[in-house]
Amino acid sequence: MKATPLAIADVILLEPAMFGDERGFFFESFNLRQFEEIVGRKVNFVQDNHSRSAKNVLRGLHYQIHQPQGKLVRVACGKVLDVAVDIRRSSPTFGRWVSAMLSAENKHQLWVPEGFAHGFVVLTDHAEFLYKTTDYYAPTHERCIAWDDATLAIDWLIQDAPVLSAKDAGGLPLHQAETFA
Repeated sequence: MKATPLAIADVILLEPAMFGDERGFFFESFNLRQFEEIVGRKVNFVQDNHSRSAKNVLRGLHYQIHQPQGKLVRVACGKVLDVAVDIRRSSPTFGRWVSAMLSAENKHQLWVPEGFAHGFVVLTDHAEFLYKTTDYYAPTHERCIAWDDATLAIDWLIQDAPVLSAKDAGGLPLHQAETFA
């Protein structure tokens, strides 16, 4: 597996080794020993999630202020732009974001560690998004930063207004959001 740290080095793009022929393909989507070597620490995934969304659905920017979740994300069908925002006030990259194109075709995965807000937008007719988390979902601790926060200026690569949930439409600007120390 090829591992490439992005502009915020804690966020890592993972490209699995692919084996394929006229019958189809095979790749190892997760190997704990190899993953821990890549991220440089022990990781305990406790929950797997799977969502399906239509084109222009934007989910995020989500995080849990308590019980923070590291996420290993990938796409099984379709294509998304995946975004991670550093919301650790002590970090030299606080308030900066990175993105990666994840698709069923490229099979790339993104490691988004604890201390980041996370979101994605669907760029194809639909997408199925899979992710592992390092802590359980805790709705009372979930927070949302506005996807269109002007200080973040995220380029979501979409022309039309995104389709948002009520929770995502009510996201706070970064300067008003609870963040990590």
